[in-house]
Amino acid sequence: MQDYLSDSILRALESMGGAPKGFEPEFEQPANPDHGDLSCNAALKLARHFRKAPRQIAEEISTQLIGLPLDSSRISAVEVAGPGFLNFRFSTAHLNEALATILAAGDSWGRSEDGRGRRALVEFVSANPTGPLTVGHGRNAVLGDTMATLLEWSGFDVDREYYFNDAGRQMRILGESVRARYMAHVNPAIETKVIGDEDERLTVPISFPEDGYRGDYIDEIARTLLTKDGADLDTDADPAPFKKAAEKAIFADIETTLERLKIKMDSFFNERTLYDSNRVWEIVEQFREKDLAYDKDGAVWLRTTAFGKETDTVLVKSTGEPTYRLPDIGYHADKLDRGYDLCLDVFGADHIATFPDVIDGIRSLGYEADKVDVVIYQFVTLVRGGQPVKMSTRKATYVTLDELMDEVGEDVTRYFFLMRSPNTHLEFDLDLAKEASDKNPVFYLQYAHARIASILRKAEEVGLSYQEDADLSLLSHETEQALIKELMGLPEVIARAAENREPHRLSNYLREVAVAFTQFYGNCRIIGEEEGLARARMKLALAAGQVLRNGLTVLGLSAPERM
Repeated sequence: MQDYLSDSILRALESMGGAPKGFEPEFEQPANPDHGDLSCNAALKLARHFRKAPRQIAEEISTQLIGLPLDSSRISAVEVAGPGFLNFRFSTAHLNEALATILAAGDSWGRSEDGRGRRALVEFVSANPTGPLTVGHGRNAVLGDTMATLLEWSGFDVDREYYFNDAGRQMRILGESVRARYMAHVNPAIETKVIGDEDERLTVPISFPEDGYRGDYIDEIARTLLTKDGADLDTDADPAPFKKAAEKAIFADIETTLERLKIKMDSFFNERTLYDSNRVWEIVEQFREKDLAYDKDGAVWLRTTAFGKETDTVLVKSTGEPTYRLPDIGYHADKLDRGYDLCLDVFGADHIATFPDVIDGIRSLGYEADKVDVVIYQFVTLVRGGQPVKMSTRKATYVTLDELMDEVGEDVTRYFFLMRSPNTHLEFDLDLAKEASDKNPVFYLQYAHARIASILRKAEEVGLSYQEDADLSLLSHETEQALIKELMGLPEVIARAAENREPHRLSNYLREVAVAFTQFYGNCRIIGEEEGLARARMKLALAAGQVLRNGLTVLGLSAPERM
């Protein structure tokens, strides 16, 4: 419908002298149904171009549209409102046709071909294997997976990728932490020390690193090693065997956690390959050739002042260790070399300062940086009883993602991570998440779907069937038509959610569908009505269930038929 109206408005504008080059009308669904079904602010945007009052422009566009004429089987009225809005009302015939289209499309309703022929790589989670996935990783995981699904429903060929580094200081400390625990099991009389602050004191072996990883999982890995290898591992040598064992165990745990959330990665990319292939050092030389890298104070600097920054930035430290920017530039160059049309990264707010340098870096190397898009999400605070729950990964006072799912369930976990804009700080209310009432948005949606399934079952028990044809023109009640209008919106909502990287748009939309269905069913009975009307209403209920099910599927949630 929006494409049809956009073309019609552009044709009307041609008769008025033409719109500016590249102008495209924009539409939105008015919050107040009295303002029509779609509203367009084209006249307000064209006031300067035509040098007229927006309302006068809107009236001229309206006159031209009526003279085209607009297809009465689609649009029943066009009205000028306020300072110059164009409001359109759908015809009953169009609503009936739309409902039939939804029913015919079934599981495919909401899909589009906007991204057909394009490949997308979505990188998310990307936590180094130093411990279990925490609540913070959970928001990243669910956002990334849902954005990948939104792109798939928009026609893209999508790969999900996990980027990690199993080298460096963090992994060395991990290996030392496991080795110290292993030594304590081999020799229970080993000397110990107390680390941590007053609230979180911990007794550990004397060799345990001060900033070591303290979670129970470290001890479990050490016990597994002892069971497997006995006391034969050389604790005086390099901690590599301990690091390797920890990495394997932690990655297995991470993949199991992701599976609980219905997330499966297509590939894992190890940062180490960028060093094994010499890619990172080749990039440094390329920067030097472009006069974008230079030596100072024993370090290698990236001339980020050439990109508009006030100061230059260290690329390789005086110790010879690269900063995060260098391998990240190499990694994104590798992504683009693989032929992806879109490289979508899901990052926490701690990347805000560093990632612009990566974009500038790959652009200066000759890559199409516009193919890289970054979603920065804000962090999560768990709240219980109105008070935040403390989290600290290294001190092991964190809440793991598995613990969260154990407490509130997988579906609730996914939905709560998706119900707010990524750029908004999320307070995850554990008390609300466990409540089985309409206050819990997940319960409300799933109960609406289950209720529809129950209604259809009961209707069939009294001899009605939605398999038979129905006269959809009988659906004339205002709540019936309001529900159809909501159901029509799924393709547009998915398209916009994918385009703007905003999964919460779909979460919010599904709640509106559930509300519209509740209002419809509160006013329009199925059982007890004349058979023709009852069958038409069954078709409408069936379509509502389909839209809820498709939307929940995109969000990665189940659509129960009984609750």
